[in-house]
Amino acid sequence: MSTAEILFWILAALIVYTYLGYGLVLYMLVRIKRLFVKRTIAPLHDDELPPVTLLIAAYNELDYVHQKMKNTAELNYPAGKLHVMWVTDGSDDGTPELIRSSYPGVEVLHLPERKGKIAAMNRAVRYVSTPILVFSDANTFIGSDSIRKIANLFGNASVGCVSGEKRILNEQKEAASSAGEGIYWKYESALKRWDAELYSVVGAAGELFAVRTGLFQEVEPDTLLDDFIISLRIAMKGYRIEYDPDAYASEWASASIQEELKRKIRIAAGGIQAVIRLFPLLNIFKYRTLSFQYISHRVLRWAVTPFLLPIVLVLNLFIAPESTLLAVMLALQVLFYLAGWIGQIFESKKIKLKIFFIPYYFLFMNYAVFLGIFRYLQKNQSVNWERAKRINKNTT
Repeated sequence: MSTAEILFWILAALIVYTYLGYGLVLYMLVRIKRLFVKRTIAPLHDDELPPVTLLIAAYNELDYVHQKMKNTAELNYPAGKLHVMWVTDGSDDGTPELIRSSYPGVEVLHLPERKGKIAAMNRAVRYVSTPILVFSDANTFIGSDSIRKIANLFGNASVGCVSGEKRILNEQKEAASSAGEGIYWKYESALKRWDAELYSVVGAAGELFAVRTGLFQEVEPDTLLDDFIISLRIAMKGYRIEYDPDAYASEWASASIQEELKRKIRIAAGGIQAVIRLFPLLNIFKYRTLSFQYISHRVLRWAVTPFLLPIVLVLNLFIAPESTLLAVMLALQVLFYLAGWIGQIFESKKIKLKIFFIPYYFLFMNYAVFLGIFRYLQKNQSVNWERAKRINKNTT
């Protein structure tokens, strides 16, 4: 076996591990753990539930205010224990004025200057007096029992952060953006369940996550993935990030693949930034299981494997004549890329065939990683979020 062939199999195995192997290994470890440890979460009674602040950071979200407040009013949490706070720095579309005039019991923190979501969040947390702080976006809608389920998880003193589940709402006639994103998040949800059961979730979802207020650490104003940095810094202090799939926030998928690309590029840029800022977490001798999960679930996806995909293809081209198996591997790769290309054509022509959405969305995500890294290195990614257009914003 030549050196090139050995390298090919090592890199190919790493790609498979990143996207499928880790899930299988994680599931096996969880099954083994279940033989020795029974996972139980005792529900808290109303008088045991802690006071909670729901913090909504918004920039020009006038169209969502009434929907969000209607959704908030429907949350199943004891009266008097749920405090709602909006921070609307920079909003000039009437968002803060509408909230103040229509919802007098809601606290509104507003400054005319726009410094970005992170600066607004850092400022708002200083006004929070409850022991539990829940973050949510203005254009996402929280399940009625979600806050209660989140609070239940904080009944365990080892839990410092709780991540909710992001659910993607699709139209009946799905585009690649919605179908691909939905499939991706279903797989991510399974990994989060198993991560939490093994030890800790690796990063929270910004649509809905909660922290012990006393553990919140202000993040740098130029941070791109605030939810990820906030949650993992809490985990690095020795606390766990818990997860309950029934504590969820729903939002419509991006209106088009172009809108989804903008979002993915920002996430990719933020992922590289996070890997750099959380560099100590790569020390598996110090953080052990958390490091193993972090490297397997995040670092490989964000900083390693996307670069391996073209390398493995080129290597395979050169070594394919050496054996039938290598020739078959090359053919499979070509077919996968061809399926992705067909998916792109079908998306542009609005042809709805789900079978091509998975390879297309997979390649699309990795393409976004390249663009995100390039943008981050050029320092061209603004901290101010450019909201992606969604399919339908009239959900309640």
